[in-house]
Amino acid sequence: MQRTQVRTQVRTEGGDGKKEKEEEEEDAVQLRRKIGLLPAISFIIGTVVGSGIFIAPKGVLMNSGSVGLSLLVWTLSGILSLFGALCYAELGTTFTKSGGQYTYLLETLGPMPGFLRLWADFVFIRPAVIAYVSLAFGGYTVEPFFAPCAAPVALIKLVSVLGVTFVVAVNCWSVTMTSRVQVVLTFVKLFALVLIIVPGLTALGKGKTENFQNGFEVELLTLDKLPLAFYNGLYAYGGWFYLNCVTEEVINPNRNIPLAIILSMVTVTVLFVLTNVAYYTVMTPAQLLMSDAVAVTFANRAIQAIAPLIPVLVGLSCLGALNGGIFGSPRMLFVGGREGHWPQIFSMIHIRRRTPLPAVLLQFPLAVLMISSGEIYQLVNFASFSRWFFIALSTLGMLIHRYRFPHLLRPFKVPLVIAVTFTVVCFFIVGLSLYSDPFNTGCSCALTLSGLPVYYVTIHRPCVPQKFKRIFNYFNRKLQILLEVAQQEVQTY
Repeated sequence: MQRTQVRTQVRTEGGDGKKEKEEEEEDAVQLRRKIGLLPAISFIIGTVVGSGIFIAPKGVLMNSGSVGLSLLVWTLSGILSLFGALCYAELGTTFTKSGGQYTYLLETLGPMPGFLRLWADFVFIRPAVIAYVSLAFGGYTVEPFFAPCAAPVALIKLVSVLGVTFVVAVNCWSVTMTSRVQVVLTFVKLFALVLIIVPGLTALGKGKTENFQNGFEVELLTLDKLPLAFYNGLYAYGGWFYLNCVTEEVINPNRNIPLAIILSMVTVTVLFVLTNVAYYTVMTPAQLLMSDAVAVTFANRAIQAIAPLIPVLVGLSCLGALNGGIFGSPRMLFVGGREGHWPQIFSMIHIRRRTPLPAVLLQFPLAVLMISSGEIYQLVNFASFSRWFFIALSTLGMLIHRYRFPHLLRPFKVPLVIAVTFTVVCFFIVGLSLYSDPFNTGCSCALTLSGLPVYYVTIHRPCVPQKFKRIFNYFNRKLQILLEVAQQEVQTY
């Protein structure tokens, strides 16, 4: 009898201890796992389907030279993006930390490539990406009010800044709110694409095929322009890698990351190719090249009754892409701060909101600067070189890591031929782009390499004077108090 009472008491105390521990973890400052399969799929689709499918058709056609080749570029870009996403599914289930490319480069190739990825992302990749998506949002939101005249550039940029401000505010406020907004905006995007695809395929079914005759005019193709066509296509598919930035916040990542990536990318590739078929069914190549708002021009010709609705839907689509990018990318800076490769303030979380507020907030000023000075097609080429170089470097690191650690447990393993094909094609496109657009890609390369002296002075062999360290730490503490942030108290990887 006494033994039974003792065992019962021990079990009760053990249960109470476990409950107390769970309550402590619940109250602790940490990033929580709140992203299930549907939010993960919405996160990828919502980030990929942004401004690209409404802007990039012009860039793809301009650089490929014909309807047939442009559709081929769209298809191959989708397949290549799927290959890359599968590689990242392996990386995301092998390395359980958030941080995406930074984490993978750090774990497979060492600290220097990882730091350069952080440097490039903060200095120009992320601000440029935010700028060209938000400029598309501003353009589609403002231009209908001034049609048929051109909208004031200053007003477009002002609305773009307001859009970025709204998305940054949502991401600072709550992870749950951000993911709910993303799910809603994803359904809006899919509705917008269906509104374009259905009338286009209906017209195609009625025999409107004149724009597809002589579709492959190879004489108009020049080798130096082809990488730029792929850059515009790959830009439209960009965003499939952002889920890997938030691995520590995904529920059951070994299952949900690969599943979300495969379902999302297959869906997006089919939708994008069908959307372009619809564009070419209703519009001639010359009309498409003359249009700065392809979806609006399409709507005015094919579905006039609801044409005013299209700019609104496209604007919301761009807002969803902004939301996904601003949600995912700061986690890279957050993990960089946690690893000691970036200022410590970036690794802190708001004590009540449980969001990485400094990492989200401190990218805002550079994005606004890029919006005020950028032109949308130059920004695409400017950001794409370094972005795709680091993507290729990450998958190369994955192959090297496989060779070095062949017996390491990998919950998801992509076929070797897919990983090698993706890596080789990415490096080929990146190399050829230096010849195609030497100024923008050269500037992108130079800005990336400018991080080397910073790495050697601050991390590899720290030689920053103590006086500067004290000043930096002083401002770091003041920012921490002002933003109400603290270090993560529970290890989430």
